[in-house]
Amino acid sequence: VTFPLDLTKTRLQIQGEAAVRRDGAAAGQAVPYRGMLRTAAGIAQEEGVRKLWQGATPAVYRHIVYTGVRMVTYEYLRDSVLGRAEGESFPLWKAVVGGMSAGAIGQFFASPTDLVKVQMQMEGKRKLEGKPLRFRGVHHAFLKILSEGGVRGLWAGWVPNVQRAALVNMGDLSTYDSVKHFLLLNTTLVDNSVTHSVSSACSGLVAAVLGTPADVVKTRIMNQPRDKQGRGLLYKSSTDCLIQTVQGEGFMSLYKGFIPTWMRMAPWSLVFWLTYEQIRRMCGVSSF
Repeated sequence: VTFPLDLTKTRLQIQGEAAVRRDGAAAGQAVPYRGMLRTAAGIAQEEGVRKLWQGATPAVYRHIVYTGVRMVTYEYLRDSVLGRAEGESFPLWKAVVGGMSAGAIGQFFASPTDLVKVQMQMEGKRKLEGKPLRFRGVHHAFLKILSEGGVRGLWAGWVPNVQRAALVNMGDLSTYDSVKHFLLLNTTLVDNSVTHSVSSACSGLVAAVLGTPADVVKTRIMNQPRDKQGRGLLYKSSTDCLIQTVQGEGFMSLYKGFIPTWMRMAPWSLVFWLTYEQIRRMCGVSSF
């Protein structure tokens, strides 16, 4: 449901890229910054409505790996390593440590699927610019990246990807966990869908604020052209990308795509947490 917002966010994060203008790779082909609604409408008009879901398949693969690993890891760290006792308040710093660690580990394992997703999301834009398409489909994308850059090529851009996931999960997991248990311990709310909805709304906003700058850097590094050794031609590292972006486009360029990011993350967080809590309940597992 929220994937078109993810695609729109990715396109916005690439628009006006200072390193591309300086490199001259897109000379005469620069796309004006059009904003969220006009970008989404432009994709539908110029490439077709179905292209709003381009890259959805690797996105599903990503969530199977990423969400599976991060949720199990966070709960293990919270209960077995950081020692949360049932019915007691959990220190915020412990929730932050657990959330960042779980997000980083989950994203590291899921990074190849994220790489394919980002590159497939940009295929429609390449076609409009008259560039050849890189992939015929998801599996061809994996095989091509593997043949050109080896196993290491599948983890291109994993550093900013892991950094982003750590920040997003610091906002998502720790905020949801902290807000939910604060409400249960300090208000008349009980452990039901109302409490889950309030907690997920807070977690989605905090995650978007914390994660967007790292998401911009991640998107640009994953989408940049590479040489035969798999090295990026525009950015040497995530730090280099961060510096070039701020110097060339200003600090607020790190929040390109924030509105669709938040608009996607808020309902995504709501749907995920409500579903997750109900699945736990149906399986006879205690509430998160």
